[in-house]
Amino acid sequence: MKPGRIRTSRYFTGAILVAILLLLVTSLTQAQPRPKGYLFIIGGGNRPEPMMKRFVEMASRSGSGRIVVLPMASATPDETGQSLVEEFKQLGAKDVAYYNFTRKDAENYSNARLLAESGGIFFSGGVQTRITEAILDTPIHNMIRELYQKGAVVGGTSAGAAALSELMITGDEVRKPEEGHEFETIESGNVIVARGLGLIKSAIIDQHFATRKRHNRLISIIAGHPEIVGVGIDEATAIIVNPDETFEVIGYKNVIIYDSARAQVEVRGDRALSIRNLVMHVLLEGERYDLKRRRPL
Repeated sequence: MKPGRIRTSRYFTGAILVAILLLLVTSLTQAQPRPKGYLFIIGGGNRPEPMMKRFVEMASRSGSGRIVVLPMASATPDETGQSLVEEFKQLGAKDVAYYNFTRKDAENYSNARLLAESGGIFFSGGVQTRITEAILDTPIHNMIRELYQKGAVVGGTSAGAAALSELMITGDEVRKPEEGHEFETIESGNVIVARGLGLIKSAIIDQHFATRKRHNRLISIIAGHPEIVGVGIDEATAIIVNPDETFEVIGYKNVIIYDSARAQVEVRGDRALSIRNLVMHVLLEGERYDLKRRRPL
């Protein structure tokens, strides 16, 4: 069996269709210039002050330097938005605002101007599908992509981190386990994914990673998607993705990378996965990784 082949036809077909979709999206975006901006992707949990000061400093380099908080993922968006505004102000940001956009708001072209010339966009934690339900393929989404192209830093924590990738983990699974028994298996077709905001296309992001023992779900996804790497970011930790598709780890804990590009994957009748030659890297603060070449630096 050749590397990357899947024995079960249904799983293989589904993986191929998603791969083709990602390749089509990539081909459509290849004509665009490389983004001048940065992604600031936080694994959730506590946000160390030096980490968040780094975000403020990076935001100050682009446009007006203004930071816009988008708290739609939160169950209490207005409270979360105001709290993050205060946090950024205490860290030295001079101009910060938050907008809790509904889908109707996001489809209004005039509202996109509220983000114009911003130096930083920050998505709060919560539930990542709330973000995409609100702004995916709207003028707000287009404005964020435009700002990123021009040099802004786009960041998020927890759910706000997961939403930044092209293929997004939703946090749900097909089987309906009892509470406390979520994602206990490594199997095909169980972890539910959806389309994210697409600011990072070469990787899928998972958060609270080692703290919440999320290896099973990321391995299950990567087994069927050899075209991307899985990046699991732990709490109080972040990656800063540069325009050249390298990233730097900052913070207190680990970033774990899974790469199935050369793996041999088979699916048993009960959907359990056999994966051989899966590559894993565990990185700490100060270490770097090249997403394009798929190797640590």
